[in-house]
Amino acid sequence: MGSGTDTSASSAPREKRIELLDTTLRDGVQGEGINFSLQDKFTVIQALDELGVPWIEAGSPGSNPKDVELFRAAQGISLKNAALCSFGSTRRPDTAPEKDPQLQSLLDAETGALTIFGKSWDFHVHQVLRVNLEENLAMISQTIEWLKTRGRIVFFDAEHFFDGWKENSGYALATIRAARAAGADRVVLCDTNGGTFPADIAAAVAAARQVLNEDASSNTGREPLLGIHAHNDTGLAIANTLAAIQEGCRHVQGTLVGFGERCGNTSLAALIPSLELKLGYTCLPAGKLPHISEITRRVAETANVPIPAAMPYVGSSAFSHKGGMHSDGILKTAKSFEHIDPAAVGNDRHLLMSEVGGRSVIAERAKKIEPSITREHPAVSALTEKLKALEAGGWAFEGAGASFELLVRRELGRYKPLFRILAYRVMSEHPTGESIACSQAWAKVWVDGQDEIAAAEGEGPVNALDGALRRALVRFYPDLDQVRLTDYKVRVIDGMAATAAKVRVLIESTDGPNVWTTVGVSADIIDASRSALVDSIEYKLIGDIERKFKAYP
Repeated sequence: MGSGTDTSASSAPREKRIELLDTTLRDGVQGEGINFSLQDKFTVIQALDELGVPWIEAGSPGSNPKDVELFRAAQGISLKNAALCSFGSTRRPDTAPEKDPQLQSLLDAETGALTIFGKSWDFHVHQVLRVNLEENLAMISQTIEWLKTRGRIVFFDAEHFFDGWKENSGYALATIRAARAAGADRVVLCDTNGGTFPADIAAAVAAARQVLNEDASSNTGREPLLGIHAHNDTGLAIANTLAAIQEGCRHVQGTLVGFGERCGNTSLAALIPSLELKLGYTCLPAGKLPHISEITRRVAETANVPIPAAMPYVGSSAFSHKGGMHSDGILKTAKSFEHIDPAAVGNDRHLLMSEVGGRSVIAERAKKIEPSITREHPAVSALTEKLKALEAGGWAFEGAGASFELLVRRELGRYKPLFRILAYRVMSEHPTGESIACSQAWAKVWVDGQDEIAAAEGEGPVNALDGALRRALVRFYPDLDQVRLTDYKVRVIDGMAATAAKVRVLIESTDGPNVWTTVGVSADIIDASRSALVDSIEYKLIGDIERKFKAYP
């Protein structure tokens, strides 16, 4: 297992190094809709280790059996960069640490480091713990002292520190002084309610740092690493984290994707690039930053949540350009409308297809099919007019690059159909009583002079049609077995037409390494879905042929 004791192999000076702790598996699972199986948790651990995160807060063994099982199973894994931390609270009131079963569960987890949270807000001490202020300080110091005698690295999370500092700064500072005196290796200031603004964060961190420096000087001991743990309830988690770093915090807690309790935690994926590329800090081992987009997507997919398209640095829209002026500027010089090179974070530039995109964008996208094409090419003019006409009819290609690529191929004469649907039928049953509704579909396809008929059942008509089409085609194209649909969206184009309105269907598909999106439009939702499904299959097949034979058609 990794040591987790350094943020990087870099020789960067200590004041320019940021130590990261990812709490996806502890604070992150407290977010609504976030649930991980044991295997999911190991997938997340491996992803974070691959990225180079030094500390992974993996759960609370004293709170649920699943976390006990995780730490037991984790004792046999080998990590290159990361170390696991367990999480728990200070001892119970009026209970010796060695008599507290929750603290014993932390030791049983056998992690080299652990996080202990304690109250720093006098309001919480009185109203939640219901003990006096002196007992709370004793709970903090005795817990940390006991764990340190057992050879553990101890992170102290000063819960509600900033609320406590605003209402009773002397007591809030006394809690972190007690933690430091007891031997805490990290003192982490927590904006637990997420309601603090950057200026107050900065002032409180400065005060905390002064206290810890004074104590370190008087005790001739080393100042513990000061940390920040911010929540996003005012949308300021990253801003607050940056304010804390600028005042001296060098240990940063968050979750890679940003999900967590209520509005979430500091998103490390959106924070790390700013620290490394803009402010000159070192967060990850050398060479890891270009992998952050892919690893963030992997963690999000494991959690079964979408990454917000507009998420800085790693979102699908982070480097997307739609307006003609913007796209034209990007094609001339990237820095005109991009603050960094997308490749620095492993993301891609997207020039979106729309009626406002302009001929330069169409020509640039068409170069994927025909590298010699220019904006003066007749096909570009034809595509421009066709795109405007299609979008007037409800089509939208800005999020359906695969369908647009097929449109380009047809216009350039670089398209040959690999199959045809001769007929298809979709039926749905909705029996009464306890029987489960289901759908069936059959499809008759033609491939290279041969007909094939197949049928399938599905949880809905589109699922059944997808199954029937792929079952009919897999005899000719076995690699279609690898393809699955990952997203399906329907939008009514003209609500005034009520049930006779056209609908636009977007389908996202993947074969594992690749992800692509296709679109279909019709007044019949099944027909719109059929159009998008056919494009999805053709895009996959054409790509496979080009990769194998270096040519198509």
